[in-house]
Amino acid sequence: MSQPAITLYRLQACPFCERVVRKLDEYDVAYQSRFVEALHSKRDAVKRVTGSRAVPAIVDGNTGVTMSESGNIVEYLERTYGPSAAGADEDTATAGGS
Repeated sequence: MSQPAITLYRLQACPFCERVVRKLDEYDVAYQSRFVEALHSKRDAVKRVTGSRAVPAIVDGNTGVTMSESGNIVEYLERTYGPSAAGADEDTATAGGS
């Protein structure tokens, strides 16, 4: 089985990280969790990927997007994987058929 395209860098029991997890689960998006060091100065794995030590952070291999900050991530997930994203594709497909 292949790895999910989205990697979520997170902390254990972090409410901001859990907000992102809930949105990924809501949209049934497969992801891999990478739990990072609680001590901010030790989050080198996150810094190598995103340029920042902030979590939550995601890397989306489907789109090439890398970002942090839960609010930004949730908005991105809504635009990219939410119901309106699927509806936009359907609207485009049916618009040409009229």
